[in-house]
Amino acid sequence: MGTYNKGILGAFSGKVGTVVGANWRGKDVMRSLPKKTGRIATDKQEMQRLRFRTVANFLHDLRPVMGRYYGIAMGDKSKNNLATSYHMKEALVQIDDSVEILLNRVQITRGVLLGLQTPAVAAEAGGILKFSWTDNSGQGTAKATDRLLVAVYDPITDKFETMEKAALRSALSASVTLPAPFVGSQVHCWASFVSEDDKLYSTSVYLGEIEAV
Repeated sequence: MGTYNKGILGAFSGKVGTVVGANWRGKDVMRSLPKKTGRIATDKQEMQRLRFRTVANFLHDLRPVMGRYYGIAMGDKSKNNLATSYHMKEALVQIDDSVEILLNRVQITRGVLLGLQTPAVAAEAGGILKFSWTDNSGQGTAKATDRLLVAVYDPITDKFETMEKAALRSALSASVTLPAPFVGSQVHCWASFVSEDDKLYSTSVYLGEIEAV
């Protein structure tokens, strides 16, 4: 892959002859077309592809959140790259020829801000989940104005619902109304805090499974 600076026809994208033009991280790049190969992937290669595909599909709905609140981007590793790497290494289990996500090891956000203290979640009629915690404002960098971020996963629809401003840390509780398709499902919940200026965020905590009623 090579970069180029405004050729005689300017920047381009797509296939032209034997090369492909694209914009990657703000740079115009060209790469040659991949060569066709008749080689059959090994079992190990197929498993790695399955692992990557499973994680990528599972995290799809979370990309916007993780792109802002997961770790610290370094070099060519974006926050979404870091999230994918973590989940492939720490949140997958292989069962025979398949893989499964370990939901209790999933992280929605990852940072240094103090997270929820004694968190809990309860279901209420109408597809409402009530999250609660104790106020630990003033400990470390935790502030009363930190915002609660909530993520709820429904295995039936294979979808996430995220709420980035569910409440302030000082509120001690938050009620979240789930989408209608989530009602009746055993949903999984995570929560974390994000600072008012968006610069600090905590590592999310898994609150377990609960039936949405």
